[in-house]
Amino acid sequence: MTVSHARRTRRFTVSALAAVAAFSLLLSGCGSQGASSSSASSSSSATGKALDVTAYDKLIASGDVADSSTISANEWASKVKKAGVFTVGGTKTSTLFSLQSTDDNKVRGFDAGLSQLLARYILGDAKTQLNVVDSSTREAVLQNGTVDAVFATYSITPERRQKVDFAGPYYVSRQGILVKSTTSDISSVKDLAGRKVGVQAGSTGPQIVKKYAPKATVQEFQTDAEILQAISQGRIDAYVVDQSLVLGDVAKNPSAYKSVGDGFGTEDPYGIGLPKGSDAVTFVNAWLKKIEADGTWAKLWKLTIGDRTGVTTVPTPPSLDE
Repeated sequence: MTVSHARRTRRFTVSALAAVAAFSLLLSGCGSQGASSSSASSSSSATGKALDVTAYDKLIASGDVADSSTISANEWASKVKKAGVFTVGGTKTSTLFSLQSTDDNKVRGFDAGLSQLLARYILGDAKTQLNVVDSSTREAVLQNGTVDAVFATYSITPERRQKVDFAGPYYVSRQGILVKSTTSDISSVKDLAGRKVGVQAGSTGPQIVKKYAPKATVQEFQTDAEILQAISQGRIDAYVVDQSLVLGDVAKNPSAYKSVGDGFGTEDPYGIGLPKGSDAVTFVNAWLKKIEADGTWAKLWKLTIGDRTGVTTVPTPPSLDE
């Protein structure tokens, strides 16, 4: 990592941690609202503000479009262009990053928006075909050619780099802890000793818990929804996952869950998963640089995360791995 890279990533992480702290304060205020906060959780965050769908759709529709020479110079992009649709591995249940609307069935969020903007850049419109993935299937869909790319809060790790390529990182998180809203005896990672902790199978969660809470009992689940259900039913005591996902889950239902403690563990960079050995990384990184420089990245972050968590300071995007 270069000095410049380290400095930029540090600034990003500090901003992200400030977002978590500010959001936690907002949640504590919302938690007292009882049933009213729960009824609003399906469409808005803990601040009571729903995603501005009109502004979001306008931003995606105004995304830049690559010229034909830029597309033809890249084999991966040319393949997507020829297919006429950008096939993406992603999710539909992440409140801030990729959530399907009950009103029009469209998926919106920070990850979803990036995939739609890239589709517009290549195709001329934001035409994506979403294949739902979880932590244990993201590599497989890239390896077997089911999707062109994966946008799914996908942490870049050396092990994953052996199987797939990554563009980015485009976002940096750390680990967070989610517990039931009534839990009072877990306030930090130290309190996980002797507790049952849920993690997603195929994620970095098992290794993280083993390292930072070695006396905890780890239980693996396939999906975020299964872990939240286990928390609600008292079958596990806590959920360890990226802070960004903790924010989303608590925002969706602040009367049922809460975030505790500070972020812990090493910085967790999110990347865009791409087919191993293709020329996709060069193309996608060039596009990421473009949307970061022209302010599109910041506008998308503000709409999907900042405005919904009450955080006004836009973080500096992390330096790309090149």
